[in-house]
This record gives sequence, C-alpha cells and structure tokens, in this order.
Amino acid sequence: MKKVTILDIAKELNITFSTVARALNDHPAISQATKQAVRETAARLGYRANRVASSLRSGRTNIIGVLVPRLDVSFFSSVVHGIEAVMNENGYTILLYQSQESSRHEIKGIDTFLRSRVDGILASIALETEHAGSFLEIKERNIPLAFFDRVPPGLDVPSVTIDDYRGGFMATEHLIRSGYRRIVHISHNRDTSIFTERLRGYLDALNHYGLPVDERLIIKGNFSLEFGRNCVRELLASGIAFDAVFTLEDFTAMGVIQALKAAGLQVPQDIGVVGFANEAFTSLVSPTLSTVDQRTVEMGEQLAYLFLRLLEKGDYYKRRPEKIVLEPKLLIRESSLRQI
Repeated sequence: MKKVTILDIAKELNITFSTVARALNDHPAISQATKQAVRETAARLGYRANRVASSLRSGRTNIIGVLVPRLDVSFFSSVVHGIEAVMNENGYTILLYQSQESSRHEIKGIDTFLRSRVDGILASIALETEHAGSFLEIKERNIPLAFFDRVPPGLDVPSVTIDDYRGGFMATEHLIRSGYRRIVHISHNRDTSIFTERLRGYLDALNHYGLPVDERLIIKGNFSLEFGRNCVRELLASGIAFDAVFTLEDFTAMGVIQALKAAGLQVPQDIGVVGFANEAFTSLVSPTLSTVDQRTVEMGEQLAYLFLRLLEKGDYYKRRPEKIVLEPKLLIRESSLRQI
C-alpha cells in the first residue's frame, strides 16, 4: 500500500503543501476550520507523520531518556509509571534503560540516549556510581537533566527526592514508641546519600529518646533477601540482644522476617520489623510489613511536571535548579504492632 503523504492531503483538500504542514503542526496562522479539515482528511487517508523528518526540521525528537537502576523492584517501575503518564499526556514518549546498578551499563545507557538525540534525560544513579562523571557531560552539552531518588554528589541540577532522613527517624521512632529498645539498623556498605540519611535518622531518633547507640546493632552490606536472613542468623549466633530491626529496604526486611520465623521467634511479639520503600509485596505477606512509603508514582509525576515546566521556560541551566523533597509516609502494619 502506498504511503500517504502531506502532498496527498493537500491534493484532496485543494490547498498548498505548506498549509497542510502548518495545520498539522498547529501553527497559529492557520484557521481552526482548516486545521480541523486537515486532521479529518489525514485520519481518513491513514496519514502517519514522519517523526524522523519532523525532528530534523524542529531539532526536537519529543523523546525523553529515563535511566533507572533496575525494574524488578516496584519502586522504580512505579516511578517510571508516574513519569510516563505525564510525559505521554504532554506529547512525549520515553526511552527506558536499566543500568542494573552498574556504572558501566549506566554509561552505555547515557550514550544510547545521546545517539538517540533525546530532548532530555531523567535518571536515578546506579549504586556503583560514586561521582558525577558522565552526567556532567550531559550538562556540559546543555541537554536537560534531572534526577529522582538517587542523586550523584557535586552536580547541581533539578531533582525530586524523598526526605530519607525523616523516613529513618519516623521508622525508628515508631519502634521506640512501640516499646522496642534494642533496635538493629541494616544499612548499605556504600555511602550513597539515601542510605546515609536513613542511618542518620535512625541515630538521631535513638539520641532523641535517650537510647544508647550500640555499633554492633548497625550492620552494613549489599541488600537482598539473603542478606536479611544472614544478618539475623549472625546476630542470634553472636548472642547480641535485639528486639527490633529497621532495614534500608523491604526485600532485606522480608529476609529478616523469614529468618526470625525459622528461628522460632514471633514477629512482632518477640522482634519488631520495619522496612523502607513500600514494595508491592509488603501488604500481602504474613505478617504484613510495616514500611516507609516513598510516594513513588507521585515522585515520577512531580519529576515529569518539573522537567516540562523548566523546558517550557527555556535556558534550562541558567536558573537555580529546583529541588523537590517529598515527605515520606510511615505505614504501620502487623510486623511492628506489638501490644505494650
């Protein structure tokens, strides 16, 4: 079947090629009646715009690169859902790339975006990323860039994050108010800001309520189900007393609960557990897991709206970068509801 072109629409309506082109691009010089006639004729003839040619003329692709560490956890997939919904409503499509927590893959993703001539990049850095590196190049090329959740140090660009310090404080405070006193905090062995802030919130909550800080109760490693299980096994084997666990994220918390059950301990009667992120499974397991909700869909939506607003203003990097910090929500469920 012959591909329908702008010239076909022009012949059908007996108007010029340029009038059709401007009507399809919603040019203000073209009347609404003409625009309506062009759109209806284009739809009837089955016309599809040549996006490549259009982008070459305008210098824009209407594609936004979205770089995420991974999509096998609901946190990042939910943020992407929020981003995509807003971008689609505003005529943009997204090009998605997973770094798999690898700085090498992250660099490949950025290169893919640059070769695809994206109009901007939204990103959350990989755990391996310790400096701005390739992201600095994006800014130097004057390509709009914004971050969510994880932000590289030393790069002053727009971002939407959660108040991780507040989340860490709230989770620990809840456990203290529920009667727990020997609270373990499982953190990450990398000094990524989101994890160091959750740790700082934990420490400040202990100090606020006059509880001593026991360094043996602060455990660092690479989060996973198995890491959570191993932490509990090692604590029990060492004989270190503890009555609650606050973990850096929910999968580790689930591993903690599994190991506690295997050891014959009851949650929350013997040991209380609180996670972080509000992964999809947390309300489905038994006991249901108390956690800190990071407002993921809203984070994605806020990031997209911020990004579009800055694009519309122009001169993306000439203004002081706007940084939105969302307030976390503590979701109290069965794993920490001990009767006191």
